[in-house]
Amino acid sequence: MSETYRITVDPCLRGLRIRVRDVLDLLAAGADRAEILADYPLLEEGDITAALEYAARQSDHPVLRVA
Repeated sequence: MSETYRITVDPCLRGLRIRVRDVLDLLAAGADRAEILADYPLLEEGDITAALEYAARQSDHPVLRVA
């Protein structure tokens, strides 16, 4: 089941003031899920998954072919 229902406005996670980008930046810097959850106790495991799903969907785009 998709976890993207956790993404809210701006895009933040579950209405918290923690942005999807903040979580993605931490992951890109090498932090693992346990470290992120320890640093942000309001986050849940599914929030990290939601951030990754959101990023994957944002990077997907249709390929248009010119006739």
